[in-house]
Amino acid sequence: MQGTEIGDETNSMINPPVEHLLEQADDSKFRLVSLSARRARQINSYYGQLGEGLGRMIPPQVSSTARKPLSIALQEIDQGKIVAVTVSEEPPAEESEEPEPTGEPPELVG
Repeated sequence: MQGTEIGDETNSMINPPVEHLLEQADDSKFRLVSLSARRARQINSYYGQLGEGLGRMIPPQVSSTARKPLSIALQEIDQGKIVAVTVSEEPPAEESEEPEPTGEPPELVG
């Protein structure tokens, strides 16, 4: 029994293909999982707050027949609507110990 192949890709049940999703996440499985899970939580929160009228969450960026937030998130990543961003881990610049005078009284933290 031979597997069915279309071009260079093999048929799979996962759509979009994981290989393409990994390309979108810089070939990092951890980044793909983190990005898709975070976005799925945001989509789930969006649907949860719809009746409240607050509108603080970003709606899904693709039209999809999928019902699961994770499936919608993976489709967004596949279409390039959601992009992984690398944050540099440089330490913040050292600040002087004495604040510069601004001519205004300092604010009290209570």
